[in-house]
This record gives sequence, C-alpha cells and structure tokens, in this order.
Amino acid sequence: MSKKDFELATIGQTKKLHGNPYGKNERSYAIKLAPFGRTLLNLPENPHRKNENSYAIKLDELTAKLQEESLFKKMSEDIKNGNVFMAIRKNCIDFYHKGSKLFGYDKNGFKTNIKFASVYKHENTYIYESEISDCQRITSFAEAYERIKENCSLYAGIEANGVSKIYNKYSYSSSKENIVILDIEVSLKCLKNEKKQDRIDILFFNKNKQRLMFCEVKHFSNKEIWADKGPPKVVEQIERYEEQVNNETIRLSLLEKYHVCIDILNKMFPMRLPYPKEIDRKVILIVFGFDNDQKYGKLKAQFKENLPNSIEFYQIGHLSNLKIGNMFKK
Repeated sequence: MSKKDFELATIGQTKKLHGNPYGKNERSYAIKLAPFGRTLLNLPENPHRKNENSYAIKLDELTAKLQEESLFKKMSEDIKNGNVFMAIRKNCIDFYHKGSKLFGYDKNGFKTNIKFASVYKHENTYIYESEISDCQRITSFAEAYERIKENCSLYAGIEANGVSKIYNKYSYSSSKENIVILDIEVSLKCLKNEKKQDRIDILFFNKNKQRLMFCEVKHFSNKEIWADKGPPKVVEQIERYEEQVNNETIRLSLLEKYHVCIDILNKMFPMRLPYPKEIDRKVILIVFGFDNDQKYGKLKAQFKENLPNSIEFYQIGHLSNLKIGNMFKK
C-alpha cells in the first residue's frame, strides 16, 4: 500500500469531518478505501454500517456535488440558523422552509414545486396588464431564491407550520441544546401493508444519551384527537408508530440510516454529533394551538379523559413557549 493510499484510507475514517485535502476528484477513491483504512488502523467496525459501500458512498458523492451548487451556497446560512431544515434521505436530500418542502436534490439536481418557482422579474413593482409580456422568467433557482422561499411559505398547513417553528428553534444545525431535531417527516413502512408508508413528524436526538425519540404533532383543531366516547383516532396512529419503532429489524435499519446521516452532517457542517445508540420505544404526541380556556376546558375534560395512559403526550398552547427540556424530563 502506497503512502498516498494509506493517507487516503486514514482520511476516509478518522479525518473525514474535515473534508478531503486531496480534492474532489479523489473524494470517492478515499471513501472506497475507507473500509481498508479502518482495518489497517485497527479501528472497530460500526455494526450499523453494513451497507456502507453502497448507500453511504452514494450519499457522500451526492453531498459532495451538492456543496458545489450555487443554490446550496445561498441556502447554507439559512440552514445554519434553522430557517431551512436539511433532511438526508435514501437517494436524495430534502430542504424544508416554513412547513413546506422548499427543494429536493438528487442526481439530476435541484427541483421544486412549480407553484414556488412561479417567479417573474420586471423593473417595476406594480405592472399593468399590457406589461405582462415584458416580464422575464427566472433562469435559475439561485437567482430567485428569496422569492421562491416566500412562495413556499404560503402553502403549508397549520400542523406543518407548527413543526417548522420547532425545527427553526431546535435544528441540529443551529441549536446548542442537548436535545435537537435530527429529522422530520420520517418515512417508515407500514408493518401491515408494506405498500404504504407512514410519516412521523419529528425525530429528536438526545446527544448525551445518544437516543433517538419520535414525536407526532397535532393541532388542537385536528379532528383525529377528539372522540365523544372512547379513544380518539390518533391513539391508533401512535400505537401503529410504536409498533414500528419497536420492530427489531426497523430499529436496526434506523440506527444504520442515522449513523450514515450523522457522518454526512458532521462533514458538511462545523459540528460533532455523536452516533445514536438506542431508540426510545415510546412515540410522544405533541398537542398545540389552544388558549387557557381550552386547556382547562375541552382539552382536560374530553381529550385527556379519552386518552389511554399508555400514550405519552405533551401539551403546549403556543409553540413559541416550547422548552425542549420540559418535554423529556423522564
């Protein structure tokens, strides 16, 4: 093994948080040498990285390409301050803003909803109908980034907008708290119907305990949290999610996925997130969007009365008052 091969293998495992000093053309070569570098350096195998040479390498190559994009460079500050949430997926990367998916990024580049990209330029702020033909269409997402963000913010539902207020405050990229949001809209296969996918709203990560914790978010107005008699519909949803996160195959798959995710995030941003070691077996229900009268009235008399003791839930009238530490006191 040449000295350069040794250095590349070493970088692939012990210094990959700092990028590849040999340049982007040799990045994939270093990654492919990484398993050999781990053996040579006598480093322990990561039990949750069985698919490292496919899933992880493809994502690493994708993120390397992403970081060269002018649009990503524009978004970087928004990601770092929590205004845009970047989520690592299996074959792509998604970006969320104000509760809607702002962009997706895959091997073909960036894409967005046509409604968000409907942006035109004109020298005047207000135009007459006769001047419509003088308007110019945008030629890139980067040049219209701020306008696309504005359009994106107009379409989110009340619960998605609520989730965005939480990740704005507690994103892995911006929060200094011990507990941060590592992912949103987490997709899981239904155990009873493999053709269907469930999406859990939020995945929290306790850095000190290295524990992943799932949460579902419901607004006070959501009919699924109410029932005249017996448990409301949301109970079945939470129990279904808990069945999934307690399935050992799914648990191992999730740990593998988020080990890869954290490797990527640590390389892309100035952070040192630890690997998750465990997943909380309970899924917390967050209910928000009510005033004091509703809190001590309908919420207490009807919602709590019909909620089984097995369901863990956290109530918060206004999400601006959310204290992450209070949610996870147990």
